[in-house]
Amino acid sequence: MRWIASPGSFELPAPWAWLSNEWVLLVMVVLLVVEMAADKVPGFDSVNDVVQTIVRPTAGGLAFGSGTAATTVAVTDPAAFVESGQWVPIAIGAAIALAVHLAKAVARPIINGMTAGIGAPIASGIEDVASTALAFAAILVPVLVVLGVVLAVVLAVVLLRRLARRRAERARAAGLDVGSDGPPSVAPPA
Repeated sequence: MRWIASPGSFELPAPWAWLSNEWVLLVMVVLLVVEMAADKVPGFDSVNDVVQTIVRPTAGGLAFGSGTAATTVAVTDPAAFVESGQWVPIAIGAAIALAVHLAKAVARPIINGMTAGIGAPIASGIEDVASTALAFAAILVPVLVVLGVVLAVVLAVVLLRRLARRRAERARAAGLDVGSDGPPSVAPPA
């Protein structure tokens, strides 16, 4: 597997040294290929999301923990690991990865249902481009990632509000009373 990088071409910081293992790299490449292929197939993408519910948060926790002073390679004394607080960044990373994963896993069946499966490869392609751009931004200009995440949240809120407004307008047009205190009811005849 010397085609990945020649020996001594670059040295990873100590917390990231586990990524230089050829078996780790091979597993990551295989998971990437499976993820990218499975994510483009309607229906199978949801099955893949169920399977990845353990993998994605675990990987997120390990990556986030490796970016801090936490030692994630081997824990020989669990009590000392817990007392040292090194588990906190790992838990934060796992929680962030789980939140992103759950948002994707909930959104994908909706996208597939609304577009009869046509939206799966489109949504997956958009996700691929966005994640690649964020990864490069994180390496080149980390501040851009923060701005990108804020922008993504703002766009999501705007889109959700717009969808809610359209739904309310459709309900009103259909003669339904759309109140915020309960389910829609039929408006009395005029």
